Amino acid sequence: MIKTFRGILEDGGQVKVRLSTKKGKIGYKIKKFLLMPEQPGNTAQESVVKIFKIKQTTIPTSGATVDLSDGNLLAVGYQDLNTQSMTVIIFEQEIFNQDIFITYTDNGGGANEDCNYYLELETINMTDIATAVSTLRDIRLNPQVGA
Repeated sequence: MIKTFRGILEDGGQVKVRLSTKKGKIGYKIKKFLLMPEQPGNTAQESVVKIFKIKQTTIPTSGATVDLSDGNLLAVGYQDLNTQSMTVIIFEQEIFNQDIFITYTDNGGGANEDCNYYLELETINMTDIATAVSTLRDIRLNPQVGA
């Protein structure tokens, strides 16, 4: 089954996508991730949108960087309206069973425009062992999850 989510992101903002269940037996994989500016035609907008396993404590309003080695990163999208280019990287093998967080930064030099997102997740029934492994991995990557 496919679950879809869509919404608008404010510059420097973060959105929580609620996915967690009591037993955590439903897992998810990102299948599609798309961006669209709130005001198409604004050539000053450079959107950097990231999807994380954990809530981010800081989100820049400009100068966002991308670190693909971050173990909590599930996907990243970059859209430059000046050059009409878009790059999306999805770590398709990542299965998660907790809430995810989407952040947005407009790197376009002060335009501070908002950005739309569209997200498709594939649902996966998880065994007890897979659920335990996913939970333990999340605790190891983010010690405050278990606290």
